[in-house]
Amino acid sequence: MMKDFAQTIPTYDDVVAAHERIKPYIHRTPVLTSSFLNDLTGAELFFKCENLQKVGAFKYRGATNAVQSLDAKTAARGVATHSSGNHAQAIAKAAQLLGVPAYIVMPSNAPRAKVDAVKAYGGIITFCEPNLQAREDTL
Repeated sequence: MMKDFAQTIPTYDDVVAAHERIKPYIHRTPVLTSSFLNDLTGAELFFKCENLQKVGAFKYRGATNAVQSLDAKTAARGVATHSSGNHAQAIAKAAQLLGVPAYIVMPSNAPRAKVDAVKAYGGIITFCEPNLQAREDTL
């Protein structure tokens, strides 16, 4: 059974284990700086370019870790979430890599590009009304 992450503060070893677990599946994205913005703000700024990550968002890291952490029996049943965009794509892609179904509840007004991406990753979409209660009830 998967650990209840909502009630567990990750340790350093948990972070290292997650890194090792997802390393084969993620892009190593760059950290960039801008002398113009540094001068403008009077600070040294660093930008982690997670828009270059698979699915275009940092959420792919967490989704991949969560899906890869499932035991085989649980994973075989598939994964499910509700999201209108990046998280939906991340879960669908992570499930695709593991070869398990991804059931995604999306609001009827979700952006077409996000819906198309979830479908391209093999996500099985169920649409609902565009509010949190409908998402949770449908899920």
